[in-house]
Amino acid sequence: MGEAELHLIPGRMFLNGASSVACLYTQQGKKGTNQDAMLVWENFSSRSDAIFCGVFDGHGPYGHMVAKKVRDSLPVILCTQWKASLTGEQSCLNKSENAPESTMSEDAASLSMDDECCESWEIEENEQLPEMYLPLKQSMLKAFKLMDKELKLHPAIDCFCSGTTAVTLVKQGLDLVIGNVGDSRAVLAMRDKDNSLIAVQLTVDLKPDLPREAARIQQCRGRVFALQDEPEVARVWLPNNDSPGLAMSRAFGDFCLKDFGLISVPDVFYHRLTERDEFVILATDGVWDVLSNKEAIDIVASAPSHSTAARALVDCATRAWRLKYPTSKNDDCAVVCLFLEYLPASNGTAEENYITRIPKECRETMVAIDENKGDSHTSSLGQSDAFHGSTEIVPVTELTEEMLSSKFPGQSKRSLAECISVADDEEWSALEGITRVNSLLSLPRFLSSHKRSTRSRRKWL
Repeated sequence: MGEAELHLIPGRMFLNGASSVACLYTQQGKKGTNQDAMLVWENFSSRSDAIFCGVFDGHGPYGHMVAKKVRDSLPVILCTQWKASLTGEQSCLNKSENAPESTMSEDAASLSMDDECCESWEIEENEQLPEMYLPLKQSMLKAFKLMDKELKLHPAIDCFCSGTTAVTLVKQGLDLVIGNVGDSRAVLAMRDKDNSLIAVQLTVDLKPDLPREAARIQQCRGRVFALQDEPEVARVWLPNNDSPGLAMSRAFGDFCLKDFGLISVPDVFYHRLTERDEFVILATDGVWDVLSNKEAIDIVASAPSHSTAARALVDCATRAWRLKYPTSKNDDCAVVCLFLEYLPASNGTAEENYITRIPKECRETMVAIDENKGDSHTSSLGQSDAFHGSTEIVPVTELTEEMLSSKFPGQSKRSLAECISVADDEEWSALEGITRVNSLLSLPRFLSSHKRSTRSRRKWL
């Protein structure tokens, strides 16, 4: 499907805007071209009750092209795979595909997935997962693999040292399935038993310092270590070359590392929606580097309207960058907010019989919902209803000033008002200090043999 055809699809949004159920907004940072992309596709796969959402954070010289390509192609591939899985055509599709040669990384990932699948199947036999989950999960795994293959063979996009993250969501009825590659993030806002708004992280930031990720990379001869001047940022390096220093363990593209532990296999998670769930935020790390999950959901909940929520979050993240890292260039930001229409009271089957299959690393937050641990999870909105015309909603600017000033006391010589008043076109030069974490540090020295331009190299060194 061509780009022109995609733009004509009703209910498909990829630019700043909003619909009755979702809003999306992106803003270029101070590092150059905006490499973030985003998508909301209503009536996904010709289903009136289905919606696809995704954010994509590109990196490398051609990261913006990779992110947009994945934004445009991945949902179409997923749609095809999902339809085929439900009509019994999956085996035919698999036979018709020219299977690419497996890399060491893919083989290692397959072994790990086999172990996880054995555990999952044992659990799933005793759980009531919806019929749509396993076909959609398998469709996601297949679609992500085909997407990476398409990038590798693309004649016009150089993906050797460029790539993108992808956090994607498919909602059908009350079922939520999330597929994640990289360090973008999905966060659910829900009410606890005291009606306080709490944040539940639905994905794991797939970074090289996670034990399972580091083990796979090292098994494939890749190296994982952090530089002395940024000891908190683990990176992936080639076996015999101190490059490229990728700050994530899974990504589309980046084929210079695909034989050394980097994979594009998504983590897939499931959540059964209830009347307590209010909205989901998908955002790139330009947001999560400076705002906590709780701060993000409070900002969205306090926005004047649904249509302004994504922009409010991006604006707050931009201001937080100026406070937390006053001498640094802020990153690109992209946000999708999916608002969950009011769900009728459950008859008990949804919460009792359906399991929420979220990552192990995030389950402590879910447990805290039922254990009612008090103030640590209490929303600043208290008992107010943020989405039904409450007059107690805190204006976005006031909320931002209060939250950010308390979070970063004494870290900036400029006041919040001065930061906010800076014109959008003012350059926050890296010459004033350090540039914050880049996803990719440098290109391999042997890049010239692959006909990579020195101009692109200068952009990233």
